[in-house]
Amino acid sequence: MSVRSALNGLTTDELTDPATVAGLLPVADTLGPAVLGYLAPDGLRPATTEAAGPVGSLTPGHPALRALLAAAGQADAGESGLADVSSPVFVVRKGPEVLAAAGYERWPRDTAHLCVLTAPDARGRGLARQVAHPATAHALTAGLLPQWRARPPASRRVAQALGYREAGRQLSVRLP
Repeated sequence: MSVRSALNGLTTDELTDPATVAGLLPVADTLGPAVLGYLAPDGLRPATTEAAGPVGSLTPGHPALRALLAAAGQADAGESGLADVSSPVFVVRKGPEVLAAAGYERWPRDTAHLCVLTAPDARGRGLARQVAHPATAHALTAGLLPQWRARPPASRRVAQALGYREAGRQLSVRLP
């Protein structure tokens, strides 16, 4: 049986439900479901949040970013995608510690896949918006289409606050 024939006729809700798909295919692992949001060139809204400090930038792979990824834990770090960015990484710091960081990975068809991570003890203070805004602006200036992939509701709220519009859903599966 092909994947296409196993999933033929399913609704979007069914196609993005891990249990439904796993009931029809021999799924080894899933990622998602997630919502995909995109931003039009003129759609970026200001990051209306109290500044926790100035936004600076670091190069991908900087030791302070690696420390943030370690502090966030494997699941959150992996979800963020921050380890894979190719752009400058925009950060808010408290001393040498990075509280929040955002950049993007350049994908095919001139897509900038946004990657954002906030330290666990610094969440809920608007820092994700504060760093995601310049990362998104950088992508737009480079002529790229900003894409935001979100599973957690807080991530979806940040994207919506910046002007991203939800345009689809996805579920990634790995077959054995």
